Amino acid sequence: MKLKSSYFFTLRENVKDEDSVSGNLLSRSGMIKKNSSGIYMYLPLGYKVLKKIEQIIRKEMNEAGAQEVLMPSLIPEEIYEQSGRRALIGSSMFALKDRFGKPFVLGPTHEELFVMAASHHVKSYKDLPFNLYQFQTKFRDEPRPRFGLIRVREFIMKDAYSFDKDLDGLAISYQKMVDAYKASFDRMGIRYKIVTADTGVMGGLLSEEFQAVTDIGEDRLVLCDRCEFASNIEVSPCVTDEPVLEDLREMSELYTPNVGKIKDLVDNYQISEDKMTKSMIYMIDKQAVLVMVRADDEINEVKLQKLFSAKTVELANNEVVETISHAKIGYAGPIGISTKIIADHRIKTMSNFLIGANKTDVHFQNVNVGRDFQVTQFADIRNIKPGDKCPNCGGKIYFNNGIEIGNTFKLGDKYSKALGLEYLDADNTLHPVVMGSYGIGTGRCLAAIVEQNHDDYGIIWPKALAPYGVAIVVINTKIELQSSSAETLYKILSREGIDVLLDDRDERAGVKFNDMDLIGIPLRITVGKTIDQGKVEVKLRNEKEIQLIDLDQVLPFVQNFLK
Repeated sequence: MKLKSSYFFTLRENVKDEDSVSGNLLSRSGMIKKNSSGIYMYLPLGYKVLKKIEQIIRKEMNEAGAQEVLMPSLIPEEIYEQSGRRALIGSSMFALKDRFGKPFVLGPTHEELFVMAASHHVKSYKDLPFNLYQFQTKFRDEPRPRFGLIRVREFIMKDAYSFDKDLDGLAISYQKMVDAYKASFDRMGIRYKIVTADTGVMGGLLSEEFQAVTDIGEDRLVLCDRCEFASNIEVSPCVTDEPVLEDLREMSELYTPNVGKIKDLVDNYQISEDKMTKSMIYMIDKQAVLVMVRADDEINEVKLQKLFSAKTVELANNEVVETISHAKIGYAGPIGISTKIIADHRIKTMSNFLIGANKTDVHFQNVNVGRDFQVTQFADIRNIKPGDKCPNCGGKIYFNNGIEIGNTFKLGDKYSKALGLEYLDADNTLHPVVMGSYGIGTGRCLAAIVEQNHDDYGIIWPKALAPYGVAIVVINTKIELQSSSAETLYKILSREGIDVLLDDRDERAGVKFNDMDLIGIPLRITVGKTIDQGKVEVKLRNEKEIQLIDLDQVLPFVQNFLK
């Protein structure tokens, strides 16, 4: 590409409405442009990188035996109603009607359509297994798009679906996809962790996420300083320490006027948080339940939802809490309450602790479970914290931010049962097909790579993904020898199939150098005064050193660098 006659621009200043490094650098380098909140244009350089990411994934998917298809984005709403997901996805789904009043949606995900496609093929066990995939635009009406390409409303996803006759077959298909994902992300140069995750609205037997480890990201990765344990905080199990034995004291009331918050209790009464509990009343499928954790712990609503196999879990409103507890907000507790009581396992290890008394301005102190109140069920319902014991090896837990770039699901027969996808076995007995689902967000990969590979000057692309592997910069386009030598180099490299960019603009050298650093070209060749001696300057993007090499050595140097 010759810049003088191409669509190319960069921005000198940071973009005000971009809240991530990747969003800012991709916008400044002219690779993407925000159209509206959560919706972006991919401009020539950015689209070129996106297609390289796509080609890496496509190659690994094809080698794993998957076949590429393309599904529509405009889908009859009734398909999602049939699977039971229309209500689950709810307002996140873009909905519209055609001229005849028939309701459609813009596909947020495509499990249902792939089941329909499979039903045209699957009749017998002999038709299984197989795997179909696509690169397709998805639409989700995110309430708060942010972080550039990381949380958007329109995005391209590679989604794949495996079809097997049983769980043993699914295990094989699943591992093939995990291996293809590892190979894809390794070739992109992304530093990632595979973490266990919540199955969410997808449902199924297992969910794992490929998380790019970054300074930003909406996901909190739970990692171990000793072993390879990795999990999403939503599903990470917690280890309960052995109880510290104390002599049990007599329970008594503590008058705490206008002190219904944990912080105020600590400040006013010098009680440590590990000697207090907090009791929250939740509506779980519209049934009130009192949930207890230690005061310095957080309730994990995903674990709570799984414990009850509930459709909805939400905090009760103030009116409900005050009706059930007979007290103002902040004074609810487990003694004398009529609801079920669900307590975290850690409550069993506590002695002589403080609770709300279900009386305004009153707490109970020196409370002990079993003696003073009974718990309906103990369960792991808290969030794991930094410093906790690793559930795998006992090491120390620490957190990192992560960008979810891929996910894999063992769906089982959830969708095949809902949509009637069955096969006949060797005994002519019908069985539901067993499915897996596998997604990669190509735009998120692009963002994650920039988040992990940049400096104060701009993007540092891995060689395999840079829009152009080499940039030739002409210092003075008005000097014939510089222009003609650069043109000759450009033709030589292009003939060898090398992605090369020629900066032949009538701009100052500093502007050109800054632009090449900003857009992240791995290798820069400068044609300037040294061309009089038959030499050019060569600089790698991630190094400060500049080398002088002979013109006739440029091609082998470039080929060796890009190898």
